[in-house]
Amino acid sequence: MKLSETVEKHKAEAPKRLNFAVITCSTSRYKEYVETRRINDPSGDLIIKILRENEHRVTMRKIVTDDKAEIQKAVMRAVKSRKVDVIITSGGTGISPKDVTIEAVQPLIEKELPGFGEIFRLLSYQEIGSAAILTRSIAGIIRGKAIFCLPGSPHSVSTALKKIILPEIGHIIKHVRE
Repeated sequence: MKLSETVEKHKAEAPKRLNFAVITCSTSRYKEYVETRRINDPSGDLIIKILRENEHRVTMRKIVTDDKAEIQKAVMRAVKSRKVDVIITSGGTGISPKDVTIEAVQPLIEKELPGFGEIFRLLSYQEIGSAAILTRSIAGIIRGKAIFCLPGSPHSVSTALKKIILPEIGHIIKHVRE
């Protein structure tokens, strides 16, 4: 796909290395962490691996329960940190009653990026078919920081990061900082 001259210029001027916060929203993973003091978080581990492979830094990592107030508290801690440019949440985006990540984050977003969810669902549809209708994910800007809420599956995390987030994150942050 050919980029417009403007997009090419913006991407050339965009920051290449960013600081990320990774927040896993999962009651079961949180309980296991509290009991064992060990992180068992394959999707969070994969996010960190992919970010580091692309020369970004992870400056914050947190596991929280599926609770709106706890999710909002973790997100706002990341938003207020000078060491964070981008926040990625993983988990809690399904349609069961306990899945509240979208409901926790959406009211905090000042500018939504609806194209992220649309493209993510399209890619998911191409991979898993009509079950993609159950995919809830959002992205937006909160106080000058980008946030992406991803499902908890490693495959979803990989798809979102490699095909959408990483190709555009520098471009997004460049515009947010203008």
